[in-house]
Amino acid sequence: MKWVTREKAKVDRIACPWLITKFVDSDPEFVFLPHDTNWSAITDGTVFDVPNAELGHHGEYCSFDPIIERYGLKDAALLELAKIVRAADTPKRDWAAEGIGLEAITGGFRRISRDDFDNMHRQFGVYDALYAHCHVKLARKS
Repeated sequence: MKWVTREKAKVDRIACPWLITKFVDSDPEFVFLPHDTNWSAITDGTVFDVPNAELGHHGEYCSFDPIIERYGLKDAALLELAKIVRAADTPKRDWAAEGIGLEAITGGFRRISRDDFDNMHRQFGVYDALYAHCHVKLARKS
């Protein structure tokens, strides 16, 4: 399936492809387009993390959240990870303390990556690690 978003990805626009690849679509095709693209004219693919998208920011929530909701993902560690992504990608920083570090890390990767595909390749391991961290964090609460 084709997934379409804005170029020059940082937090949510890398977290979402990680989420999609790991939990939604085992063979996704990602397309990164310029910010001034007419998003409502795109009919060939699922648009995410762009202004006014169904799979975009809504209130205090970032694009990671409506993807979780649309695809009925219930994994507790994934829901914990969503808090970290929100804290890094929205003005509300108190969702999770880890968000501050994630924001810094993703900004750095964006600056050292050749393009959005290189950025995804470099950052997917960060989200794998945070997902594992969330599993441990929840186990300690039990």
